[in-house]
Amino acid sequence: QVQFVESGGGLVQPGGSLRLSCTTSEMIFRIYPIGWYRQAPGKERDEVGGISTDGRTNYVDSVKGRFTISRDNTKNTVYLQMNGLKPEDAAVYYCNAYPGTLDSWGQGTQVIVSS
Repeated sequence: QVQFVESGGGLVQPGGSLRLSCTTSEMIFRIYPIGWYRQAPGKERDEVGGISTDGRTNYVDSVKGRFTISRDNTKNTVYLQMNGLKPEDAAVYYCNAYPGTLDSWGQGTQVIVSS
């Protein structure tokens, strides 16, 4: 079964930063682009952006210039560096294949943006 493990969430003040991590199996990491997704309370899960296997990135407009996705091929890990966090960025963040997701989702990691 495909597994994605997200970590790094927490409570941060508006304007602050967090770095999220996503780890998956070597096979998935090598074959699929990996994306970040988020789900705020009462809302559907939305795409944040993704990174291809060769490092090309794509972001939704609302996070461009603030969020950066990177990957460490030695650790089968994708990162989401979030700067300039806003209250509307608060959500549970997930990773999965990108842009077409696989059926198995991890538990996600919660990001709270509050003063």
